[in-house]
Amino acid sequence: MRNLTLLTDLYQFTMMNGYAETGLADTEAVFDLFFRAQPGLDFAVAAGLEQAMDYIENLHFDDEDVAYLRSLNCFGEKFFARLGNFAFTGDMFAMREGEMVFPHEPLVTVRAPLFEAQLVETALLNIINHQTLIATKAMRMANETKGGIAEFGLRRAQGPDAGIYGARASIIGGCVSTSNVLAGKMFGVKVSGTHAHSWVMSFPTELEAFRKYAELYPDQCLLLVDTYDTLKSGVPNAIKVFDELKASGYKPVGIRLDSGDLAYLSKKARAMLDAAGHTEAKIFASGDIDENIIASLNAQGARIDVWGIGTKLITASPRPALGGVYKMAAVRDKDGKWVPKMKFSDTHEKITNPGFKTTYRILDANGKAAADLIALADEKIDSSRPLTIFHPVETWKKKTFTDYTLKRLPVQIFSKGAAVYERPSLKEIVDYAVRSKGEFWEEYKRLINPHVYKVDLSDGLYDLKKKLMEGVSTN
Repeated sequence: MRNLTLLTDLYQFTMMNGYAETGLADTEAVFDLFFRAQPGLDFAVAAGLEQAMDYIENLHFDDEDVAYLRSLNCFGEKFFARLGNFAFTGDMFAMREGEMVFPHEPLVTVRAPLFEAQLVETALLNIINHQTLIATKAMRMANETKGGIAEFGLRRAQGPDAGIYGARASIIGGCVSTSNVLAGKMFGVKVSGTHAHSWVMSFPTELEAFRKYAELYPDQCLLLVDTYDTLKSGVPNAIKVFDELKASGYKPVGIRLDSGDLAYLSKKARAMLDAAGHTEAKIFASGDIDENIIASLNAQGARIDVWGIGTKLITASPRPALGGVYKMAAVRDKDGKWVPKMKFSDTHEKITNPGFKTTYRILDANGKAAADLIALADEKIDSSRPLTIFHPVETWKKKTFTDYTLKRLPVQIFSKGAAVYERPSLKEIVDYAVRSKGEFWEEYKRLINPHVYKVDLSDGLYDLKKKLMEGVSTN
């Protein structure tokens, strides 16, 4: 396992050195990792927790790390004295992978000495931001499909790690397979793929290329039909080969369209395949596809069974980043009491929520998600009594629940540095993602003008935030 301890920004180390020099290194603090609302990012799918755990468990400074840090001439001996036996000793809480989550809800909460909590900021953001972004993009695409999505963006990913962990995240978000063989080996997921145009161009004729591929892979014969002319050459030649396969006792998989008007071509190809008796042959489509194109093609009656998506999935186009942040929420004072901390801003979206918190999902009588409630962790909420929630800014907007249940979303991952969370398999994570998505009405997940999902603050958290804001305004 790679040692990623130096995978951080320099300013984390300069702050850590400052904490050591000023006697604050062992002061306990709480930090929340969350994302802010953005246009088109109405929800997200939590992902990356397993790799975050790997990172935390493997934190240590090698001799080479220490030597490099010394070479920067930035740090004092109190700082270096803490590196020799360094290990994470704090607590961590997080949303399960596959959970549907919303802006300002803590995806990860770290409670640890400042020296440790500051170090892990950058890497946690790197890991959680990336995989959550890709899982979210995959789910947005999967929500629009009537068939499966095969992820094959490795060639377009921004580096090997983005390709590997992007493939993992895409499976969490709803893809059924990946073209990435290393990801398939690492995570035990299905790998899929056929041939490229170069295979067809390597033979004297398209028909010869198809026949040879069918000879080599009679049980997995999926033919790419748009090298020369999709309807005049590709599909007719594929039908000839499928006829020969059937005569030999094999069942062809189908054809793949990679260019042109996919709505028109898929409908024409479907008619040609059906007329030839290949009604079970599937039509795969690829070529710079995203959720908006899928929705448009479906509206046009496209006959596509499986979607192969690369660039726009693995890069989450057109959104380059989730925009997750890591903000301090509380510090323990010399008397052992927690002092809530809060970032202020003239921009409402950038004002943070103070204190050590948790998040509840309010499920209605149908078991459907009705709203989320961010609350102080030690706040008592009696679910046997009616619960009234209100908009944190437009406070006159209220809703009262009488027949409901509360689902606490975060789970504890580390306790005093020891992992206490039993890691689920990727299949279990995918199953959980399906259940989490199933808690939400379709109106919350539609692409255009989705219904706004309520994320409110508990009475205790609202009062604390208001008190802190009033205190600042009077200073």
